[in-house]
Amino acid sequence: MGNLYTYFAANDDQAAAAAIDGESFPDTSLVLDAGVDPIVELGTLESILSGRPYEEVEDDPRSGHLLADGGECWVVSLTDGAATALAAAQAPRCAEAAIAWSHTEELEGANPADLAEVIGGLSGLATHAAARGWKLYCWMSL
Repeated sequence: MGNLYTYFAANDDQAAAAAIDGESFPDTSLVLDAGVDPIVELGTLESILSGRPYEEVEDDPRSGHLLADGGECWVVSLTDGAATALAAAQAPRCAEAAIAWSHTEELEGANPADLAEVIGGLSGLATHAAARGWKLYCWMSL
């Protein structure tokens, strides 16, 4: 079985940390399962979408900041820059970003159409979260 990554929105870090069980998400309509890790792969996507150098994304205190540790699962925060860039990504930009993303070392050989779907889903999640003033998080299990 591979790694599991569930992206979700919450009003604050405490509410996000409470989702450590992988079921108690603050709003189940703001949840997306995606096969990309929230630190390296999503950090690379943020860099592609925002033009922000990857090193800056990596150094952001919210990039993969551990909020809850359940032993075999974790909840981490995403950067505000990722949320903003994803919320701003429209369909044509998602397709362009997917092509660039598929050429990265971590996703080399991935189908850009599949990646565009992932970006579109994350974009929708980010848009709905922004409308509520919420932040983005990832629950993961390895």
